[in-house]
Amino acid sequence: MADSTLALLSLILIFPLSLLLFLFLIVRPRPVKIPIKNRHVFITGGSSGIGLALARHAASEGARVSILARGLDKLEEARESIRLSTGIEVKVFSADVRDFGAVKKAVEEAGEIDVLVCNQGVFVPGELETQEMEEVKFMIDVNLVGTFHLIKAALPGMKNRKDREPASIVIMSSQAGQVGIYGYTAYSASKFGLRGMAEALQQEVIAENIHVSLIFPPDTETPGLVEENKRRPQLTSIIAASSGAMKADEVAKKALNGIKSGSFMVPCNFEGFLLSLATAGLSPQRSYLMAFVEVIAAGILRIAALCFQWNWYGSIEKWHAQKRW
Repeated sequence: MADSTLALLSLILIFPLSLLLFLFLIVRPRPVKIPIKNRHVFITGGSSGIGLALARHAASEGARVSILARGLDKLEEARESIRLSTGIEVKVFSADVRDFGAVKKAVEEAGEIDVLVCNQGVFVPGELETQEMEEVKFMIDVNLVGTFHLIKAALPGMKNRKDREPASIVIMSSQAGQVGIYGYTAYSASKFGLRGMAEALQQEVIAENIHVSLIFPPDTETPGLVEENKRRPQLTSIIAASSGAMKADEVAKKALNGIKSGSFMVPCNFEGFLLSLATAGLSPQRSYLMAFVEVIAAGILRIAALCFQWNWYGSIEKWHAQKRW
């Protein structure tokens, strides 16, 4: 009996240790640190919300910061806000990310970029049946095509940078880019697209010591969220009720830490961490310890995901039943 117990305990210890060793040997890309101090950080959507908070934190850590947005007045306000809080002057560029020519011109004027943060985003909630196609196209053009424009414009300079330290391309997705939710059909399509872009792009730029980070913020307390809530379908609010909102500054801190560590998937809260584990799939993972957690948690989180789906579809069924009455 004692021998059986000892054998079982040995097996329990050997399996995780063997798995850890295996993951240590195969996990790619390898860990990396992205320096921020004295480097050029270029942030779109930088005049408010998460972008402004990111610009403030990057400047505080000694980065040379440029911010881009459409409205010049808001950009000037953001520049003054950063100067007052950090004592640092930042450069501002006014351009619409849907216009590749304007984006390319701004990037060239800004100079060599070490960390490109594609943070621009728009969200107009609504069921696809009732949503105007112009709204659908607007979200895809800003969130997805705009990111292509930025990366396409910045890549030549990033590849030819004099500073050969690790560089970073940061793509701001959303938890709605990890799981689809009622009323988010077009928005989720634009954000899910960023995931595919990021995975393929990382393979294309890894040889140039450029590293991709994909940020997954939850609802964030920004001016955009206020407008979103005015139009959000009631059923969307019911399904999403369990997910709380974060402050822009909190998201910015999590994002910047993830960027500096070179993480591919960067969650911003505990729910986002679980979503990242549940949706790891074939995405790159630099940490063999996190890869271990992903492997061990996969089955359990699939059960949890099915429970969430049971709850969500139950809410939908109940909602439509009440409407019929």
